[in-house]
Amino acid sequence: MITLEKLGVCADGDTAAPPQSESGKILFMRKKLMRRSDPDHSQRWRHSFQIAFLLLNVWIGVAFYLWVRQFEAGTPVRGMTRPAGVEGWLPIAGLMNFKYWWSTGQIPEVHPAALFLFVAFLAMAFLLRKAFCSWLCPVGTLSEYLWRAGRQIFRRNFRVPRWLDLPLRSLKYLLLGFFVWAVSSMTAGAIDQFMHSPYGAIADVRMLNFFRYPGETAAIVLAVLVVASVFVQNFWCRYLCPYGALLGLTSLISPLRITRFQPACIDCAKCSKACPSSLPVDKLITIKSAECTGCLECVAACPAEDALVLATPKWMGSRGVSPWGMAAAIALLFFGIVGFARSTGHWNGAVPDYVYRQLVPQASQVDHPLP
Repeated sequence: MITLEKLGVCADGDTAAPPQSESGKILFMRKKLMRRSDPDHSQRWRHSFQIAFLLLNVWIGVAFYLWVRQFEAGTPVRGMTRPAGVEGWLPIAGLMNFKYWWSTGQIPEVHPAALFLFVAFLAMAFLLRKAFCSWLCPVGTLSEYLWRAGRQIFRRNFRVPRWLDLPLRSLKYLLLGFFVWAVSSMTAGAIDQFMHSPYGAIADVRMLNFFRYPGETAAIVLAVLVVASVFVQNFWCRYLCPYGALLGLTSLISPLRITRFQPACIDCAKCSKACPSSLPVDKLITIKSAECTGCLECVAACPAEDALVLATPKWMGSRGVSPWGMAAAIALLFFGIVGFARSTGHWNGAVPDYVYRQLVPQASQVDHPLP
């Protein structure tokens, strides 16, 4: 059993002087490993959520594609409805509708699901770190499988040098700053007018067409991102995703932190090696970085009992959150907010079918209403 004295901690909590030999040289004592009594299931929970949410997005994508095709072919299918969940792929619309709701107190009529999904993911970031990025985001999931494939093929992933890593990380914050500035400069009336414009009404269809008919430049950019994601862990998420930047800033006020308890820690540094965000987990007491996604990879890699946990701060009692509790909270927030929107009639938009019948076939020719 590890005692406080063996770990160099006095009974009153102060750090004790390290033991010395007769010659006066400091003797470094290797801490005894107290192995976990229970296996860690955090990654099993997380990967299950990733696959489930990825399949949900595939189902929504297929349903949305078939819904669009009926208007393009001019043969509407009775009973086929637009899946509102596709608005999760419209984060800018979510930000605009959030500004509209914040300014007016009214739920927007066009793309209301984008607002509720935006709020759900913000709530996750506030309560559970950037859990959306590592547990739910389909782009994050694909990115993770790409760098894992790269590690299998090349036996390693590559780390961007620190002198380049920091400037590159700032890019996503610059992109976020641009979008926040653009949306914040719009009045509620201007947002409502934009959403009711032909462009705003079929923004989701244009998003689909971007992936269906990518131009040469878009195809090259996507290919570069895929290749970069094979070699560098979470390349898009780490350097370019403005949505992740917003959730990261929100997570700074989250009550949960990855916390390292020094008495139990054996300084093996496995946590730092496992961290996809390259955070020095083994050198910090609590992880406060906006780059922490709450993936719990570091917790899963730690071999010591109660050395590394996701916990509340001291002023909240330093209570640990189990992987099961993390998974349950994510599910509760997501299904709770989506369920509220559906039960109150604010999930589906108010754009009638005859408008879609007119606009969808010519979606690529609809001009942006703003200069």
